[in-house]
Amino acid sequence: MDEPRWLSANERETWLALAGVLIKLPFALDAQLQADADLSHFEYQVLAGLSESPDRSLRMSKLAILANGSLSRLSHVVARLEKRGWVRRTSDPDDGRYTLAVLTDAGWDKVVATAPGHVAAVRKHVFDALTASQVRQLGEIGARIIATTDPNCGPLGP
Repeated sequence: MDEPRWLSANERETWLALAGVLIKLPFALDAQLQADADLSHFEYQVLAGLSESPDRSLRMSKLAILANGSLSRLSHVVARLEKRGWVRRTSDPDDGRYTLAVLTDAGWDKVVATAPGHVAAVRKHVFDALTASQVRQLGEIGARIIATTDPNCGPLGP
């Protein structure tokens, strides 16, 4: 059996910094969204994804990919969002085998009300700490890492 390729001291330090970001950033974003809008980050990603889509609707399978979640997780979240009146599900008129998630007018209003606080949190926790060059580098680094976990995924998603 081949000897493991252990991390160098610099790689270990970098890995621990990234692992900290992977743990602490989602917590910080969730905390802001829960406090300000009574939403989880995943719920917000679903609403925002629909708000940016043509006709404010997407096939559930595409929305799951866009929100970085499984179809099962998305289905549970959409059910909760439906109960709050922010999303509805309907058959895809182009192909009845698929289900569309559709952002309601109340859902649109929720995204519009929530987005400023979320953007402020993203700026505070990510962009305000970086130079313009570091922002560009972070985008490139993120795209490379994502490509190792999902080769079908481009820099901004599938």
